[in-house]
Amino acid sequence: MSSRIDEDILKTVADTEGLNTGELIGNVATRLNRKRHDVAKNLYQLSIQGEIKLQDPNPPKNVLGFTLSVYSLWFWALLILVGIAMVSIYLLPQITPYIYVRYITGSLFALYLPGYSLIEALYPNKENLTPLERLALSIGLSLVLVPLVGLMLNYTPWGIRLNPIFASLSVLTVMLAGLAVARKFVYFKMTVNAETRRVEIRGDVKTPHLRER
Repeated sequence: MSSRIDEDILKTVADTEGLNTGELIGNVATRLNRKRHDVAKNLYQLSIQGEIKLQDPNPPKNVLGFTLSVYSLWFWALLILVGIAMVSIYLLPQITPYIYVRYITGSLFALYLPGYSLIEALYPNKENLTPLERLALSIGLSLVLVPLVGLMLNYTPWGIRLNPIFASLSVLTVMLAGLAVARKFVYFKMTVNAETRRVEIRGDVKTPHLRER
C-alpha cells in the first residue's frame, strides 16, 4: 500500500501544476481512502529520497525575512533557551527543586549552546554533518570556548565571576547564532537561485516539483 501511495503522489504531482502540499495530501488521501498523516509521511520520504522537490512559493528575500521565517526557528529557540537560563540563574529561588532547573539550564547554556552556535555558523548546510556529529562537535567546541572566555575575563577588571561570565557567554552565543543565520541565508539564496536557473534551463519539461504550503 505504501508503494501505491508513492505512485499516486508522483502521478498527481506530474499531472497537476501549481499544487501545494495540503492540496496534494488531501487529494491522494481522498482518492486512496487513507489517513492524511500516512500520505504526508510518504510525501516526506519521497522528498528525502529526492523523488520530489518541495519548493517555497514565497522564499525570504532578505536576511530579516529569513530570520523571521520558519527557516530560523532554531535561532529563536536558542534565544529562548538563553532567556530561560537567565531566569533560572537570577530569578528562581536557589532551593530544591528549583536548584535542579538551574543545574540543567546552566549546563545546557555553558556546555552546548556556544558550540552549537559556532557549528551552525561553520556548517550552514544541514547536509554537511549528521545530527549526531553536530551534537558531539557542539559539546566539544563549547568545552573549548568557555575556558577561553574565562581566560580572557581573567585579564579584565570584571574577573571570573557569575555576571561577567554569563554576559560574555550570552553575547558570544547570540553573535555566533546571528552569523549562522546570515550564512544560512546566503546558502539558502544560492540554492533557490540554482533551482530557478535549473527550471528555466529545462523549459517546459515537467518535473515532479511541489510548492510548500
